[in-house]
Amino acid sequence: MTMAKHETGIEADAKVPTIRIVREFDATPEQVFRAHVDPELYAQWVGPHSVTTRILRWDARTGGEWAFANDRGGEEIAAFHGSFHEVRPPERIVWTFTYDGEPDGVALETLTLEETEDGRTRLQALSVVQDFETRDGMLASGMDAGLREGYAKLDELLAKES
Repeated sequence: MTMAKHETGIEADAKVPTIRIVREFDATPEQVFRAHVDPELYAQWVGPHSVTTRILRWDARTGGEWAFANDRGGEEIAAFHGSFHEVRPPERIVWTFTYDGEPDGVALETLTLEETEDGRTRLQALSVVQDFETRDGMLASGMDAGLREGYAKLDELLAKES
């Protein structure tokens, strides 16, 4: 997968129900990691521009749990929850991700952060779901647009923190 600066690569495997995401950031792995585990920071960047995020529960440690809701125009439009299976600063997070509207559709995501030769951070995420129907439904839901907009917001947040 070839990446241009700040481009979000999203790839669906033809043989296994997975989604691979690759994105680089002009920040250290510590900064990108913190933006994923600090609930106040996470709420500022996750999701598309059209929603706000409310953190409901957040215990970012191995064995912890999390939940958040997305609101638009003062109304809740979606809610998500999961568990932190491994939190290893500043390089790895393994967590489950469930959309409350599809409670049987649990994704297991492994997120890794590595410093590039030029001092940036390469984020790689691999989400594994139970079947191709679930995976294809996630892709068709517009998650790619929300992911790209969220990462653009994360770029802005990281630039302020530098």
